[in-house]
Amino acid sequence: MHFPPPPFDPPKAERMTLPNGMILYLMEDHELPLIQLQAMIRTGSIYEPADKIGLAGLTGLVMRTGGTQKRAGNEIDEMLDQIAAGLSVGIGADAGGASLDTLKKDFDVGLSLLAEILTQPAFEEEKLQIAKNNALEGIRRRNDRPSSIASREFGKQLYGADHPYGREATEATVTSITRADLFAFHKKYFAPNNIILGVTGDFTKKEMIDKINKAFAGWEKKKIEFPTVPPLIERKEGGVYEIVKPITQTQIRIGHLGIKQGNPDFFALSILDDILGGSGLSSRLFRDVRSQRGLAYSVGSAFRPGNLDLGIFVAYGETRVETTYQAISTIIEHLRKIRQEPVSDEELKRAKEAFLNSFIFSFSSPSQIVGRQMSLEYYSLPSDFLERYRDNVAKVTQEDILRVAKQYLHPDRLVILAVGDEARFDQPLSALGKVSRIKLTP
Repeated sequence: MHFPPPPFDPPKAERMTLPNGMILYLMEDHELPLIQLQAMIRTGSIYEPADKIGLAGLTGLVMRTGGTQKRAGNEIDEMLDQIAAGLSVGIGADAGGASLDTLKKDFDVGLSLLAEILTQPAFEEEKLQIAKNNALEGIRRRNDRPSSIASREFGKQLYGADHPYGREATEATVTSITRADLFAFHKKYFAPNNIILGVTGDFTKKEMIDKINKAFAGWEKKKIEFPTVPPLIERKEGGVYEIVKPITQTQIRIGHLGIKQGNPDFFALSILDDILGGSGLSSRLFRDVRSQRGLAYSVGSAFRPGNLDLGIFVAYGETRVETTYQAISTIIEHLRKIRQEPVSDEELKRAKEAFLNSFIFSFSSPSQIVGRQMSLEYYSLPSDFLERYRDNVAKVTQEDILRVAKQYLHPDRLVILAVGDEARFDQPLSALGKVSRIKLTP
């Protein structure tokens, strides 16, 4: 039986720019008396000073917990508990975010609190110290989990340990962060013209615009100068890296830098990745490395496009230490094979159908739809990117996959990293190339 792909025609949120420069997306949904608000703020840890790594994350966290110029943090917690509302703030690598989920009858209270937090944070010293202590404890424990070690050190090799995408906080950088640093970071990046705000739920357009204008009244736009982030430089050569840890399973990471989200070959690479290792049970890596050969507990691949710069391609696995070399060499064998011959008709058909049939579930709620539209604008992607995404995936051919495999997969430039007990490996990793041993910082 054959069925056509389900229709894909998600509604569009209405976009406007408020007098203060804030970009607003509105989508009414009167099914339930709920209102959801989400914000994207153009900031991120990539803009932190090199001696204050961890500042962005602490700023976002303590904005939420550390009160405002009008209310203490504990008071805000109690008010949110009383109306059963959720309010969060956070700052990641290349974006800040905030969200509010509340009943319609309590939205005015929730919006007032969110506006205070975004415009007048107090960054209470006590809450900052709690956040810093938690961050320091995380640093002290960062070498406890082999999978985290593998991903972190792999990223350093791809991005560079000193690049904003590869560097990490230390006890020294976190300890040096002061309350004044949080105020300065907030002052530099938080302004209405640096925010995209999306609202979905049970409201009317005019009413919501009036509420938002009132909540953020007096918050003036300003010019923001962003620090220059150095471009990522692709390694011309790969390397083999080993981290010795007395564990029973080896964590494996294999890959190199990838592409930006706007690359027109992204669509073909998405299907290539599904066939290779991204689609779980039906992928080549899962069926061969795990199911047939029994070499891995988990195995797969991911072509993660970058938002502002190059992303990464990574093949990963977890195997018994006694089969480390065999697992690595088998994964590399699959990377070479997919560059040498077309994928089968059945593989292509299955991958495309799985994607096309599941894609619609990424837009199952108004908040998801609005969030996607906000993200497209934030990262300067075309407004019809999602519609073209589905259409372009449907057009992918075997020839396309072979072409992008040859162009974007580089077996001769692979960074190969293993975390495990090298004394028990089935074969020394030197068989793959010169080995560099990484010593973890206590």
